[in-house]
Parts: sequence; C-alpha cells; structure tokens
Amino acid sequence: MTLRRAMLRISAMSKQTLLAAAFSALALGAALGAEPASLSGDELRQAVSGKIVYLKISGFELPIRYSPNGSMAGSMGVVAASLARGDSASDRGKWWISGNQLCQRWTSWMDGKSYCYTLTRQGKSVHWLRNDGRSGTAQID
Repeated sequence: MTLRRAMLRISAMSKQTLLAAAFSALALGAALGAEPASLSGDELRQAVSGKIVYLKISGFELPIRYSPNGSMAGSMGVVAASLARGDSASDRGKWWISGNQLCQRWTSWMDGKSYCYTLTRQGKSVHWLRNDGRSGTAQID
C-alpha cells in the first residue's frame, strides 16, 4: 500500500469516527437538554404519589413523602429546623391534584394555608412554581 493510499484510508476512518462522535453528542445533548415538560392531571399524580419529593430550600433539602391516600409528611434536618423561625421540625398535611396543579395544606407549616404548584420536569430535576409566585427546584425519588 502506498503512503498516499494509507493517508486516504486514515482520513476516511477519521471522518467516520468524527461523524459518529458528533451524532452521539447530539443524541446525548438532546436527552440531557430535553425540553421541559409540564406535568398535568394523572401524570402529576403518578409523579408524586407514593414518592418522596426533595425540595431545595435555602440551601437545604426538605423531604416530603406524598402517600397515595392524599396525606403527606415532611421533616426538616436539625440545622434547617433551627433556622425555621418557630416552625416545628416536622409536619403533616394533605395533598390533592386540582386541574394541572399539585395542591397541599400543612397542619402548621406555612400557617396551615393551601398552596398549589405547577411542576415542570427536565430530566431528573423538577422546577416548581407556587400560585403566589415563589419558585424553586426539587427532585423526585
């Protein structure tokens, strides 16, 4: 084989390798950077029912367990509870789906008021927007 023919063969293999790598990167980018998907109705219920949602609040994670029967329970860590301005370290409440929102009411947290949330999933992360304009992120396990 001549040197020129060997160089052409290497060049062709390099192009194939580069094309394969480019397509792989595009596919991976599409999977990781998938468009955010708003959760609604039954999809929303399935996303949280029987699961633990970890809210990221003020640098801490607050795990909330959403039971299939519509009850929920949350428990703050010791440090977070000490910073919670009088709220107890744990609370219980009720959750329900109203239209395309997850609604909940704690017994004592948040003054026992009802709030509803719109959830948008992007990969493993969830962005939440509360009906009073507050927002944040969470993870569902």
